[in-house]
Amino acid sequence: MRVKDEIKQDAVIEATVALVNEIGFVSSSVSKIAKRAGVSPATIYIYFKNKEDLLVSTYIQIKTCLAQAIMENFDANLPVRDALLQAGTNLYAYISSHSELFYFTEQFANSPYADLVNRDEIEIQFKPLFDLIQYGVDQKIIKDAPFELLFAHLYLPIFSLVNPRMHPDFKATPENIELSMNMAWDAIKL
Repeated sequence: MRVKDEIKQDAVIEATVALVNEIGFVSSSVSKIAKRAGVSPATIYIYFKNKEDLLVSTYIQIKTCLAQAIMENFDANLPVRDALLQAGTNLYAYISSHSELFYFTEQFANSPYADLVNRDEIEIQFKPLFDLIQYGVDQKIIKDAPFELLFAHLYLPIFSLVNPRMHPDFKATPENIELSMNMAWDAIKL
């Protein structure tokens, strides 16, 4: 049995992201991904069962990194507004510096592969943030609305603004980020 090599596995993930972003899911075969990663196609099967598993695992790994970035310096003991705005600022920074990962997740979320993801596996990583939003609702700091609406108004504008394809002239300056987050807060606060 061959031993797993983290460097090769990371190269496969990076190659998957790059290739999917360039030519899409359908055209990104295991052999093309292997060639881009500088490994043999057989090597990919050491880490992943098949192409589907590779794509889903790549998405989960990216979402895990995103959660870690958002939750960096997260302090649920701060005022609700401040903690949520810090998470949003972290989200801006992460997406701005990892646009290739953002593009992959956007494509993935809008593909049939998204149905293969265990949502609980992803959501558990964001639990402190979700709990804080619920706390804000319970304390009548945040509007009592479906969670999806609250989250969408608070954080989806970030996904739009940092996407240069949608807003090529937007500058993610600290002032613009703060303004955006304040506007998002105004949308959900009571």
